[in-house]
Amino acid sequence: MSVAHDPAIETDAPIPTWFGVGGRADALARPRSVEELRALLRRFDRVRVLGDGANMLVDDDGVDGLVVSLENLRRVERPDPNDPGLLRVGAGANLPRLIVDTVRDGLSGLEGLAGVPASLGGAIVMNAGGAFGEIAQAVERVRALTLDGEEIVRTRDEIPFGYRSSGLRDLIVVEADLRLTPAEDAAALRSRMKEVMSYKKGSQPMGERSAGCAFKNPTLPTGERVSAGMLIDRAGCKGERVGGARVSDVHANFIVVDTAPGACTARDVVALMRRVRARVLDHAGVTLEPEVAIWRRADQPGDDPLAEAKP
Repeated sequence: MSVAHDPAIETDAPIPTWFGVGGRADALARPRSVEELRALLRRFDRVRVLGDGANMLVDDDGVDGLVVSLENLRRVERPDPNDPGLLRVGAGANLPRLIVDTVRDGLSGLEGLAGVPASLGGAIVMNAGGAFGEIAQAVERVRALTLDGEEIVRTRDEIPFGYRSSGLRDLIVVEADLRLTPAEDAAALRSRMKEVMSYKKGSQPMGERSAGCAFKNPTLPTGERVSAGMLIDRAGCKGERVGGARVSDVHANFIVVDTAPGACTARDVVALMRRVRARVLDHAGVTLEPEVAIWRRADQPGDDPLAEAKP
């Protein structure tokens, strides 16, 4: 489809990610409403949804189809004035800002996610979280669109949340109702958020450019879930480098990139992730699964994101 003269769609557009490397989108749109989003879905066969760009990597060759940013769908409202713990939040809302605002307003439920970079929609789709909780614990209802533009509403009990999964990847989340709890001690709630942030600053490379955890924590045949960072560390990968990408010395499950212009490419990151995965497989017999979403031109659902690029 030709979009060269469509003012609502940018062509050859940069895709902002936390890695700060990678290619561009053939087409990118920022719909201002769900109706605008639905109209775009009717026009394009291939649509990718961009959240905060925090947990993703775009191949240096860029991506085909349409990339849709939901950054304009970020409204936060109280749908029931008699229910102070219920918030209705657009998928494009910035999660760190939402956490700060809800804690400031004395609402508990998100403070354990402090320091998790994401849009709300992206956080829900991947069930973002960590040692202090997951977003699933706060979700009461989700409103989404199918890729054909059909509206779907699912309650918490209808969403199969699991570790870094929600069963919603085939849908585009546009809005969610969050169930929070008015705190009895607002000062204690603020202290809890600060404690979570302090822990992360001490155990993660917060001052360097990365996309959070590179790999999911794997489950062993015994059913025990173990730390990917521990396995990577034991395999001797800390400090391992490919081009401008390096395994963090602070936390082995973080890949950090050099910030000088042109110092790092997306393929440096992918090559390093391949090397780390192979090293852990050889050392521990465990195949790590990427937590970072990797977009490549003409990729398909179910593709191994660390596989060699198709010719």
